[in-house]
Amino acid sequence: MVKIPEKVNVSVEGLKLKVSGPKGNLERTLSRLVNVTVASGNVDVTGDSKALVNTTFAHLGNMFKGVTLGFEKKLKIIYAHFPITIEVKGHDITIKNFLGEKQARKAILVGSTKLVIKGQEVMLSCIDIEELGGTYSNLKRATKIRFKDGRVFQDGLYPID
Repeated sequence: MVKIPEKVNVSVEGLKLKVSGPKGNLERTLSRLVNVTVASGNVDVTGDSKALVNTTFAHLGNMFKGVTLGFEKKLKIIYAHFPITIEVKGHDITIKNFLGEKQARKAILVGSTKLVIKGQEVMLSCIDIEELGGTYSNLKRATKIRFKDGRVFQDGLYPID
């Protein structure tokens, strides 16, 4: 049983779990093997599988944190010789001059993730932790160094916190 934080509303309609708060609204489709009930300011999850019940509790915690505080990830652009520039147009991220390459590398912003660039710092923010993680993964994949020694060529995006 999890207590619902202040200023957060939770509703369950069939397999849809909806959480709304000051930062926004999140919706998630639940497994058929768990039962979620909302009563008197608490959310209770029951089911046969302890793993699915605990996973659902973890999702609830992430949704509560997302709609109240939001999630942020700070990255720093590191380069040795070739200055890397990052541009955002809609959901497309273009990484130019990575390792001096003429061809720009591409990544995609997932969902409602916002990307802010200030000098060499990149800030990712979103209310859904899975969308934020997907965008971070796309950036790391786009800046992966191939066919060179990773101990020598250490350019890329690295987390600050």
